[in-house]
Amino acid sequence: MMDYAGRVKQADTYPKLLRLNAKEHGGEIALREKDFGLWREFTWNDYHTRVKDFTLGMVELGIARGDVIGIIGDNRPDWVSAEIAAHAIGGMSLGLYRDVLDEEAAYLLNYGEAKIVFAEDEEQVDKLLTLADRVPALKHIVYSDPRGMRKYDDPRLLEADRLAQMGRDRAAREPGLYDQLVDATKGEDVAILCTTSGTTSHPKLAMLAAGRVLGHCAVYLSFDPKGPDDEYVSVLPLPWIMEQVYALGKGLLSRMKVNFVEQADTMMNDFREIAPTFVLFAPRVWEGIAADVRARVMDASPLKQSLYELGMKSGLSALANGKRSAVADTLLFRALRDRLGFTRLRSAATGGAALGPDTFKFFRAMGVPLRTLYGQTETLGAFTLHAPDAVDPDTTGIAMGSGIEIEVRDPDVQGVGEIVVRHPNMFLGYYKSPEASAADLRDGWMHSGDAGYFNDNKQLVVIDRIKDLAQTARGERFSPQYIENKLKFSPYIAETVVLGDNRDALAAMICIRFSIISKWAEKNRISFTTYTDLSSRPEVYEMIRKEVETVNATLPPAQRIAKFLLLYKELDADDGELTRTRKVRRSVINEKYADIIDGIYGGARDIPVDTTIRFQDGTSQRIRTRLVVVDMALDGARMEAAE
Repeated sequence: MMDYAGRVKQADTYPKLLRLNAKEHGGEIALREKDFGLWREFTWNDYHTRVKDFTLGMVELGIARGDVIGIIGDNRPDWVSAEIAAHAIGGMSLGLYRDVLDEEAAYLLNYGEAKIVFAEDEEQVDKLLTLADRVPALKHIVYSDPRGMRKYDDPRLLEADRLAQMGRDRAAREPGLYDQLVDATKGEDVAILCTTSGTTSHPKLAMLAAGRVLGHCAVYLSFDPKGPDDEYVSVLPLPWIMEQVYALGKGLLSRMKVNFVEQADTMMNDFREIAPTFVLFAPRVWEGIAADVRARVMDASPLKQSLYELGMKSGLSALANGKRSAVADTLLFRALRDRLGFTRLRSAATGGAALGPDTFKFFRAMGVPLRTLYGQTETLGAFTLHAPDAVDPDTTGIAMGSGIEIEVRDPDVQGVGEIVVRHPNMFLGYYKSPEASAADLRDGWMHSGDAGYFNDNKQLVVIDRIKDLAQTARGERFSPQYIENKLKFSPYIAETVVLGDNRDALAAMICIRFSIISKWAEKNRISFTTYTDLSSRPEVYEMIRKEVETVNATLPPAQRIAKFLLLYKELDADDGELTRTRKVRRSVINEKYADIIDGIYGGARDIPVDTTIRFQDGTSQRIRTRLVVVDMALDGARMEAAE
């Protein structure tokens, strides 16, 4: 095993560690990028050179220690190079999600007073130019992809290659300047402004020290080792703390190869070409893969469907006994792993939100070594993970190191309380918000706001956000998130919001998985025009009713869905209904859909909707429809009688 902690002592900032890797392993592959159908390789020397050029180019522009450098776009080599260059100057990197709206971008860039933003392409440049006077501190916009850029005439625009040339020119005049800058970086300096999830309001900016990120990565890697022979595919947004940890912190420290896919549409094909040795996906990605597999089975021949069912039954049965099924592997799983690019996986993780136990077991039965991690931005990512020989889908595992302390404060009679944690590598507080810092970080303990408990095996069980835990009017407690995750195991359900706090019964607003149900509808000759139209079809309602019924059978009576309806649109982060990491913003949902919720609990059989949806490109569409409310007791009995 590599001496990760010793490596951090040698080089406690990203620029120092990159320089050390280039010096000792300069000819080895560090990064790959799929571009125009071909994989381009970047050695540690290439990586280091790009960072050096960007750093000195920014110095030439007047960017200095303490300045904020924004970065927006898809995961690319220039993204990570810009971040490390920001740190080399002594500045702070601020990553923005590529699909961030104008208002959010203006808020974050103004809050950080960013003087320069690295933008990937024309799409992101357009977004920044529209902000105009709303971001007065922004002086420079650096773009990497020149396609479509000739039509612009704005003095703030600068091509990335031109910035790099400026850096080379500065290096020719001052050959030792870059090393002086890197030597001056300190591990305890604020290097990263990382956005929190922002489930209730604007995200806060957690101040992270690069030395602490690397220190925490050393702990993580000691628990789950990686090295230069490992391959990782970076597909989750780089502004997210866990992708920061994997693609940057762990990438620099373990020298694993980090691969960037061409675009979202080619992700799984590119993933399969690399066949990585480990993977981190958010729950929504795992759910999407599982749903796609089951959808393909629906289109298969009766024989293949039978083999699939037999393989899954055998695989899940073996998993329940802590074993692997050779029969299931031969019939199904070996070919499935190959098709998905999972053939070389030695480690796999999910985090950022809860993954339903059914989806988790689906992949474990397949032979994917999936484990759950848990943490927050403020704790520099995950601090718990399943041990390889103690994987329980209902838990998030154990502390990854002896220096990580976890407590459950103020537990109730069932042992459920607030999860608090402290370790040597915590965040430094929230940027420009000492009050928020003092509220969440008390005596060195980070108060997570999550409810949980330790099970009999000392593994941490995370239930839900404390503010989201609910109880019915009869006093029965339930976790909306837990039930939602069980519902989303269905290939037909993309998103759902479970209601019932202080109500007599539970209800659900469900968003159909359009990509799959539309194929099903075409196959069954059910005509439709739009998402709204398809979601209103009686046949679709009946299909979803059966899915809800299946989930209800696995739940205690007090936690079963009594009523549901199908929403006329998908929940969207652009509408403020989800965070950028796809967590439900319940306060927004409760306010925005108040009339619909009142209709459900007011006994309405259908609820009229007349609203306008606005799209990101500025267009809008008026929607007029009626949402049918399905009563599981009444409608279920009536439909069964009809059958």
